[in-house]
Amino acid sequence: MVCHTVLSRHIDSDSKTLSSRVVNTRYGSLRGFISSLPSRQLQPTEVFLGVPYAGAPRGRLRFMPPVTSPHWKGVRLADHFGPVCPQKLPSIANETEALKQMPLGRFQYLRRLLPYLNNQSEDCLYLNIYAPQSGK
Repeated sequence: MVCHTVLSRHIDSDSKTLSSRVVNTRYGSLRGFISSLPSRQLQPTEVFLGVPYAGAPRGRLRFMPPVTSPHWKGVRLADHFGPVCPQKLPSIANETEALKQMPLGRFQYLRRLLPYLNNQSEDCLYLNIYAPQSGK
């Protein structure tokens, strides 16, 4: 989770460089971006965000096993997070009231997490893939 939080924060910044590589999958082609983290010990990472791995579980597909993801034509730009699954979260709008219901650590964690939970949808079956830039 720590690694995900560090990568997510950095990916949200303006450090994206479009990857020159196109990856072919059974569903279509993808182009990600290169993210260079602010550390000499960490190598650049090729990132593919919001890659669908199954069809949207809506309507008659709700509460059923996932179905194959639809194919797409052309190159899909995988440069933003897909929606997250709907979830009820505690209100933290009023810090004083929230701290009566939860420890400070949980409150701080939720405050950091909430920006990533704004886009909620039943269509939430997406992967975020991180690979070394030199990976094949």
